[in-house]
Amino acid sequence: MAKNKKLVESITSRDEDFAQWYTDVVVKAELIDYSSVRGCMVLRPAGYAIWERIQKVLDGMFKKTGHVNVAMPMFIPESLLQKEKDHVEGFAPEVAWVTHGGDEELTERLCVRPTSETLFCEHYAKIIHSYRDLPKLYNQWCSVVRWEKSTRPFLRTMEFYWQEGHTAHENAEEAMEETLRMLDIYTEFCEDYLAIPVIRGEKTPKEKFAGAERTFTIEAQMHDGKALQSATSHYFGDGFAKAFDIQYSDRDNQLQYVHQTSWGMSTRIIGALIMVHSDDSGLVLPPKIAPTQIALIPIASHKEGVLEAAEALKDKLEDRFTLILDDSDKSPGWKFSEYEMKGIPLRLELGPRDIKSGSCVAVRRDTGEKISLPLEGIEKAVAELLEDIQNNLYRQAKELRDARIYDAEDYESFKKLIAEKPGFVRAMWCGDEACEEKIKEDTTATSRCIPFAAEGHEATGDRCVCCGKKADKLVIWGKAY
Repeated sequence: MAKNKKLVESITSRDEDFAQWYTDVVVKAELIDYSSVRGCMVLRPAGYAIWERIQKVLDGMFKKTGHVNVAMPMFIPESLLQKEKDHVEGFAPEVAWVTHGGDEELTERLCVRPTSETLFCEHYAKIIHSYRDLPKLYNQWCSVVRWEKSTRPFLRTMEFYWQEGHTAHENAEEAMEETLRMLDIYTEFCEDYLAIPVIRGEKTPKEKFAGAERTFTIEAQMHDGKALQSATSHYFGDGFAKAFDIQYSDRDNQLQYVHQTSWGMSTRIIGALIMVHSDDSGLVLPPKIAPTQIALIPIASHKEGVLEAAEALKDKLEDRFTLILDDSDKSPGWKFSEYEMKGIPLRLELGPRDIKSGSCVAVRRDTGEKISLPLEGIEKAVAELLEDIQNNLYRQAKELRDARIYDAEDYESFKKLIAEKPGFVRAMWCGDEACEEKIKEDTTATSRCIPFAAEGHEATGDRCVCCGKKADKLVIWGKAY
């Protein structure tokens, strides 16, 4: 193979085949590999590095609000899973069962955790006795298994990584405060770090988490207009506490049941990151979450002084930014394509002509714009560029999302919008699950959330878009991953 031949394969255009484009990006950017088990993925170094960044940032945010990490077992006895009826029914179709240990059949099946509510409840029942033991603000980072019928890397896999918070409180007010606080944390993380605008709201009763009294969500819109549930936070009330007998002596020495919450974000968010920002050249990563922010490329590195100048530039920048200096013998064109493919936010090119002029060429991944930067004081200029890239990615995503939110007052226009316009449709709903089901059956769209009033979404009328009855609930509807 010729040294200068472009080695990075082309990616299917987003507009031609979005699903294939997505697969091309996750594979060719070397984020994942497929395993021999259907629906299970290998997280390659580049993919896991993104997850590590997500972990680091989110974990810091959790700890600032008083949460601590624990680790629960992978296996759940069937009898334990059965204790909360709604919960087990909700997860039953997705459960993977262990029936044998070695050559021996187990006397009781073990579930490979699809989620860990029952494990936390069993533990809380043992350690919570008094109001002095509360609140319990626990989180764990782990993988879970759900036997999915259809799979796609990051978006829906049999095993995936996530964090799951599980907390216990003295009363409903404190538990609800925690539920909404964690939703705010997820919102801040998505918008400030991932540059993904989200809509906060509450799930309808049909769409709430199995066993929860109320489920809250942040919903993001992908480049193809589909919705992706990016994180959820659940208020359990005392339902789990009663099922697992989690009681404490209150301040009047009376026995009370705790009130609980649960909240989580998974590797699915990496799928959102890809589908919101990336393009036909590959991955695009916001600087705040990119494992490597800068690719430094020497030009004509065989010429005297080029590598030394590149090393000196690296020394200037590496204390403030994460970067790679690629001094390999691959051609500059190959390197440019490679680092575009991998989504590195900023590329710095340094050759003999640049050195002579005391500058380097900066190339933005988000716009492709080339900018000449003086080497003197370059740290400040690079910081400003990375900040602008971060802000621009958010601005672009929000403008596209906002342009694809439509209003419908009657069912015919609703169905037409869902069928012909990628994006979200705002429409009123009477609260009857039959209308929700009919909409899904007729259009394949689902209720994404009832947005918070503070989100600025106003009622589109006073009649249900489906049945025409009086309605006071505005719902965001859309097709979803």
